[in-house]
Amino acid sequence: MTAPTLAQRPSKALLLGLVVSGLLALITLAVMLVAGGPVGFGLSMLLAFAPLPVLLAAVLSLDRLEPEPKLHLAFAFAWGAGVAIVLGIALTFVGQEWVKIGYGSAVAESIGTVYLAPVIEEALKGAALLLLLRRRQEIDNLTDGIVYASMAGLGFAAVENVGYYLLAFGADGPGAAIQLFVVRGLIDPLGHPIYTSLIGLGVAYAITRRTTFRYAMIPLGYLGAVFLHALWNGAASTGSLAWLGGAYLVIMATLVALVVVTVNERRHLVGKMSLYLPIYQHTGLISDADVRMLTTLPARKAARKWARRAGLGRAMSDYQQAATELTILHLRAERRELDPVRFAVERDAYLGVMAQARRW
Repeated sequence: MTAPTLAQRPSKALLLGLVVSGLLALITLAVMLVAGGPVGFGLSMLLAFAPLPVLLAAVLSLDRLEPEPKLHLAFAFAWGAGVAIVLGIALTFVGQEWVKIGYGSAVAESIGTVYLAPVIEEALKGAALLLLLRRRQEIDNLTDGIVYASMAGLGFAAVENVGYYLLAFGADGPGAAIQLFVVRGLIDPLGHPIYTSLIGLGVAYAITRRTTFRYAMIPLGYLGAVFLHALWNGAASTGSLAWLGGAYLVIMATLVALVVVTVNERRHLVGKMSLYLPIYQHTGLISDADVRMLTTLPARKAARKWARRAGLGRAMSDYQQAATELTILHLRAERRELDPVRFAVERDAYLGVMAQARRW
């Protein structure tokens, strides 16, 4: 008998999308290297990617209770860095050329920055979420939508920033690139993830709710993303600190709202664990102590630390994830997404993982 597992076999379409997106990102960076030279490109890469580990950690920390599959996260990041960047540049260029015919270069540049770029780029970044709709079981709550959208935004921002820093370096030297880094890399490093997170919210709401107009949240989320993106670009183009500060406050308020959503969902999930996990105490796989351990993040972390010292680190991680997935399975059943047979199969699989992992 095959041992139960939490992992799912990745689809061919997902792997193909990851490979194509990754190649496009590498080709884009290679073009920048040739165009800007090794010194400017090296500095631009350093400035663009140095903050990335901290930003990735911040995004992934939102989903600590039920981490998303690494391959899906990699796909979202690569999509933003590859497909969204390449098509975004191409479509914005075409749009600006069309505007230039009737209104001249200055107007075309302004329209491209304030209107075309937000409309096109948010549609392309958000497309990663629409592609993940085919694997609906990976988006269990609003937090998942925020995390996937943020990964696409981070991928897009990383490659885009290389280009911007390289242009600044070519125009005015390393000082200009570093000055731009202060704005894009330190003051507003989460711009793209925040914009696209509104699309992620819309997609996740459509998947996890059963209201009549739930799919209307997808275009509403897209319009919100475009608004925030256009607000920042427009404020930056004015050169006014007042406008820039106002736009920044709006974006930061949106970030706070997104964090509140994730915190509330975490509390909801923990509450549901306290409700559903005790049902399985008769199996011997869940005790009162296990429920207390599973329902707070500090207790989960302390349990993993103890398990690592005892040589059971992987087992504890599998046990915690399976228990969390079991709770989410019940939530999906609450939303009437599962027939009884499928529910029983998935429930038994998670219980099997817990039985295999629980050695304490």
